[in-house]
Amino acid sequence: MASGFFLFFKGNLPEKLFSEEAITTGNIVVDSLMLEAIGQGGTAEVTKDTIIEKTIGEGDDRVIVVPESAVLSTEDSESFKGMVYLENFFARLYALEQQKGGRVRIAYYGDSMTDGDLIVQDLRKKYQGKYGGMGVGYVPVMSESAQSRQSVIHKYSNNFKMLSYLNVKKPQKPFGVSGQVYFVKDTIKQSWVSYSGGKMQNMTMLYNPTLYYGSSNNKRGEVVVITNKDTIVRKLNINSELNKLKLAEGSVKDIKVTFKHADSIPIYGFDFSGVGGVQVDNFSSRGNSGLPLSLFKTSLMQKYQNNLDYSLIVLHYGANVLNYGTLDYSWYTKKMGAVVQHLKQCFPNANILIISAADKSSKVDGVMQTDKAVVPLVKAQRKYAIESHAGFFNLYDDMGGNGSMVKWVEEGKANKDYTHFNHKGATVIAEKVFARLEEGYTEYKKKKGGSVRPANRTDSVQRANNSTVGESAKQKIENEKE
Repeated sequence: MASGFFLFFKGNLPEKLFSEEAITTGNIVVDSLMLEAIGQGGTAEVTKDTIIEKTIGEGDDRVIVVPESAVLSTEDSESFKGMVYLENFFARLYALEQQKGGRVRIAYYGDSMTDGDLIVQDLRKKYQGKYGGMGVGYVPVMSESAQSRQSVIHKYSNNFKMLSYLNVKKPQKPFGVSGQVYFVKDTIKQSWVSYSGGKMQNMTMLYNPTLYYGSSNNKRGEVVVITNKDTIVRKLNINSELNKLKLAEGSVKDIKVTFKHADSIPIYGFDFSGVGGVQVDNFSSRGNSGLPLSLFKTSLMQKYQNNLDYSLIVLHYGANVLNYGTLDYSWYTKKMGAVVQHLKQCFPNANILIISAADKSSKVDGVMQTDKAVVPLVKAQRKYAIESHAGFFNLYDDMGGNGSMVKWVEEGKANKDYTHFNHKGATVIAEKVFARLEEGYTEYKKKKGGSVRPANRTDSVQRANNSTVGESAKQKIENEKE
């Protein structure tokens, strides 16, 4: 049935899968890059600058060359965890733990599994509870799950224009770190967004509110900021491909930002992070296969990295890749391997952790059973993790393997779609992810014998007049200042 549906769907696809504008889809989103990859058997080019072989560009378009680490895992593929590929993250965590200062930041990319901040909010809570840290982190301008989030109260006007990397291949301005870019499209009605502290531990206040926005020829833009009953008007200065504006000092309970004369200025999102400890940002997009991350513009993401300084990038995908008429996921291995290499260029010195698809049940002869596509997909995810030198967490195995989703539904930890976890189950999954990372961190400290020195934040920018990459990852070259 799935095969027949896919063939019908593919045969009725338009010749041009990507619109230059956002596609109106309501609650249904289409990951066009995945459909394109399936339709072309994995031969389509992922992105032009997936792997950077030399420094290119000047000014805003300058990018860093990041050499591949020489560290290799010797693990058996069946039991592969790849914790050796997370050692920069562990080193940064160790420095935080020993110095009792600084910050470690995690970007958690996912699909509907992390919608509403599920899983991520509990992982954030676990890390901040043990290592310190405050705040919900980076939040986009708009969110499909704004009303269901417990970690932040988020409201916005309905007159923003959003372009998403799920269905727009060539936006008029590059996507921000969350995978979207927003524009004020109404010159009559005010476009506004408001946030208030949430209900989760360490997330009841908004810390150091900061707006991120992009470049434009519009020099008239400004924001009206209302917080703590004070109203301030701030100009949107355009100095770079990525700009930031601190909206308030310290912590506030709520904030409302109204945009004025801001047409054509790309608006990316807001950061609400404490100055120390661990921060975990949730970048979930319903319908995402992971392939749209290949559309990130490297130079812009490296500017984000200069500001947010991620040590770990988590990729939690798979639910939207199942059931497309094939059990051969070699195309997905190839494509996602290229995505990981691209992300290593986008976020220098950040390690990558792949979280596999969870178990999913489908009805076979009237009985709910593990979908036959789950295991082949998990193997494909493990393969690209091994080949791209990333960490790997086999969520399917860890939740119980074959038939486990049925048990999770019966135990009240998953929804009756036999695909998604509910709040109770999401908390358990977060605990499992945290436990795996803590296990790797403990082994790291044992191996280092307490003598641990974190790698430099990639201040190792390869200058345009140098033709080769430095011999050591510790080579330091001054970053472009924001």
